Amino acid sequence: MAEPDLLVVGGGPAGLATAIEARMAGLSATVVDRRRPPIDGACGEGLMPGGVARLLRLGVEIEPSEARVFHGIRYLDGETRVEARFAIGAGVGVRRTALHRSLARRAEALGAELLWGVTVRGLVDGGIVTDAGVLRGRVLAAADGRLSPVRRWAGIPMAGPVRPRFGIRRHYRLAPWTDLVEVYWADHAEAYVTPVGPEMVGVAVLTRSTPLDLDRAIHRIPALARRLEGARPASRDRGAGPFGQRAARVVSDRVALVGDAAGSLDPITGEGLSVAFAQAEALVRTLVDPAAEGYPEAHRRIMRLPRRVTGLLLVAEARPALRRLVVRSLAAAPRLFAGIVDAVGSAGIGTVRRAGSAAART
Repeated sequence: MAEPDLLVVGGGPAGLATAIEARMAGLSATVVDRRRPPIDGACGEGLMPGGVARLLRLGVEIEPSEARVFHGIRYLDGETRVEARFAIGAGVGVRRTALHRSLARRAEALGAELLWGVTVRGLVDGGIVTDAGVLRGRVLAAADGRLSPVRRWAGIPMAGPVRPRFGIRRHYRLAPWTDLVEVYWADHAEAYVTPVGPEMVGVAVLTRSTPLDLDRAIHRIPALARRLEGARPASRDRGAGPFGQRAARVVSDRVALVGDAAGSLDPITGEGLSVAFAQAEALVRTLVDPAAEGYPEAHRRIMRLPRRVTGLLLVAEARPALRRLVVRSLAAAPRLFAGIVDAVGSAGIGTVRRAGSAAART
């Protein structure tokens, strides 16, 4: 087997996006994952407009019957509510399994080699040890998630939050009642409701409390409990966490970390996938353009705004009285909330459009 330019460990969205970027840039790419598609994951399943723009740039198409467009964000805290619609584009709610099928289909169509059901056992010089033998590549991209074994084998330590947060997700067979993502705030937890299909919504709860109990959390939010009353669950509960960790560095020798392997953003802003797609693009750019900024510098730039906004929201989330004051203040200043929503949701659209314009001129 010829050594690929990019050997990707982890076939989730971050790994597949990295392989797609590589093939679009003319590089060979191999993806290895012990799982088989479609791969599910515990997440809110909402792609912000910036993430949608990046999917379009990658040429990834999602079947309309497997997704639902949303146009903004609504915060609800007791009797207080504030909402804002995106000024640029729209978001898309889509089941992780449907997104994974679309990404895998695109990667395969571009000629990426996808090795499903292959377990990685360790690292060797220039490659990995698998139960199918040793595989080597010019660069190894670790996209194997928050608990990344590749990151551990590469000797890259992690730092985490003092009080980590965790999430749990469930789907309901229920027609979406709004074209917004709703965020229900409660003391020390919040619930996200995302439309993910014509007759389905996803509910994800983020909290610092363990063990995770979705039913108990929903019961503590009467407005949400009323919405879901009588609705039939359409999936098993899936938990994830802890969130908010970050790697001490994102490059070690010939190993580069992408997506959650490099550090997981708290999902409070819904930017996880958008960030992962941006990292994939940045990594491949460093491999094909000698004049491009290095991947560590690009990674810091990509993470700067999401980490700042996430940090501010987590400060409010941890202090119920402050959170209520913040939500009331945003309700009294809807234009401010709209600006925040657009800054977060539209991140990357300008970059994608500039790249598309340059490609068109070429």
